[in-house]
Amino acid sequence: MKKDKSKKKDLEEALEKISPIVEETIEKNVGIALPQLESDISDQLQKPHLDIYVPSHLSFRKAKKKFKKEFFKRELELHLGNVSQLAKVLGVDRRSVHRTIKDLHIDTDKKLNADIYYRGILDKTIRTTLDQYKEILHPHKLEHLYEEVGKLSRNIAKHLPRPELTWKQAEKLFEKDFIKHALEEVKGNVRQAALNLNIRVETLHRKIKKLGIQQKFI
Repeated sequence: MKKDKSKKKDLEEALEKISPIVEETIEKNVGIALPQLESDISDQLQKPHLDIYVPSHLSFRKAKKKFKKEFFKRELELHLGNVSQLAKVLGVDRRSVHRTIKDLHIDTDKKLNADIYYRGILDKTIRTTLDQYKEILHPHKLEHLYEEVGKLSRNIAKHLPRPELTWKQAEKLFEKDFIKHALEEVKGNVRQAALNLNIRVETLHRKIKKLGIQQKFI
């Protein structure tokens, strides 16, 4: 609990430092302040981004297995192969990490630069937010903002710590996103979604309730 409060406080302090940076970048390239755009960027930066692609046509079991492999592989690369450090971050024991590496045939040789990877995530987050303003902002001004994304993400990365997810948190995020997409594909038809996911209807209903998925089509 204390750790969660500390993380929340750190995030709030980081956002206070980031806000003027985002505001200045927007005013410089657009000519006026856009509080809504600033707010949208800040909101998106606070959300954890899995940034792992899993084909939507897979069954739920196969999709989850693929996600687990890609997630552990990426985190292992970001932690430079340090199993003890990774286990601590993910909230699991070392034996579980070793077992996952072996069972899912994960290559442990590749290493990723965490700073560069994180800036890439920030880049993508900011660009995706700007995409929502294509119908609102003049193309010329929007183009100037896109050109500033790299510099903006580097400045943000200096203040905003890379979010670290436990395996349980990542698992929950994946299940929610994957099931939500499956339901949207069939306009909320739970029976059809369960068929596509190759799980029981009762199981899908339980997951929808547990994950807090809004059934807007039903």
